[in-house]
Amino acid sequence: MRFFSDNAAAVCPEVMEALAAANALDTAYDGDRWSQRLDGVFSDLFETQVTALWVATGTAANSLALAALCPPWGSIVCHRDAHIQNDECGAPEFYTNGAKLLLGEGEGAKLTPETVRGLVSGIRKDVHQVQPAAISITNATEYGLVYTPDEVAALGDLARSHGLALHMDGARFANAVVRLGCSVADVTWRAGVDALSFGFAKNGGMSAEVLIFFGETHRQATLYRRKRAGHLLSKGRFMAAQVLAMLENDVWLRNARAANDAAARLAAAAGDRLVLPVEANEVFLRVTAQEAQALRDQGFDFYDWGVGEARLVTSWDSDVQAVDRLAAAISAL
Repeated sequence: MRFFSDNAAAVCPEVMEALAAANALDTAYDGDRWSQRLDGVFSDLFETQVTALWVATGTAANSLALAALCPPWGSIVCHRDAHIQNDECGAPEFYTNGAKLLLGEGEGAKLTPETVRGLVSGIRKDVHQVQPAAISITNATEYGLVYTPDEVAALGDLARSHGLALHMDGARFANAVVRLGCSVADVTWRAGVDALSFGFAKNGGMSAEVLIFFGETHRQATLYRRKRAGHLLSKGRFMAAQVLAMLENDVWLRNARAANDAAARLAAAAGDRLVLPVEANEVFLRVTAQEAQALRDQGFDFYDWGVGEARLVTSWDSDVQAVDRLAAAISAL
């Protein structure tokens, strides 16, 4: 009974069917009829003109976005626990050709305008210091908290006042949107977001993520960057087909809702063991080493998270009986 990562979840049936349907001769790279639909479909979803580019991994989506928004001599403000800081092997620095990450604090891996202002306000406007160029936030965060549209807008206002771009790492964007129940536009471009890494692999996709730019300013340069980085797949139609299948009939929202609901059942069983509120599909518990082992002895698989904590992640396909068994096991500790 595996609760260690939504990366390991099964591919949802709609995606498998779409992959089979795309298994026919078509134009290579991104000239196929599936890839050519992405701009229009995502523009309709976000209610504004966007550029939508598929890539194979979230690391590539984040790093290509930041390379477009930040020059090599610039810096990117992010949380100390951000994925781009701790889990991407220096890829943002590599893709930007050397930009620096400025690390901020904040509960649940959330940045606030005050934190960002404190990091950038003391930087001199001279060639001896890296110049802040972008802010990167994660929604939902690495600790499962969700930025509201107002919280994003506050950071967007600060970004504009300092001449900074705003990037959103949306590896679990679907889970955040389900939690908020708002328009995707309200929590992105209307709140000042310039680029979004829209995650699908954690939510039932096989291997597809989408890099969204709100507008066309960064399109041409990013096409070259994507190719140069080795992410222009020759059979790109299989990437686009996955994404289109998940957007059709709101499969992406259905899947995220199932994962969030499973996490909520675990949260209800956890009580005061919760480290933070559960707002998406990640649950962080206070457990001793002995309690963690007791759960593992019953067949539950999860990550230890620092000392005295465990991380449980639910997925779109989390087995209902396994979730209920884990909830009962947590209550019985």
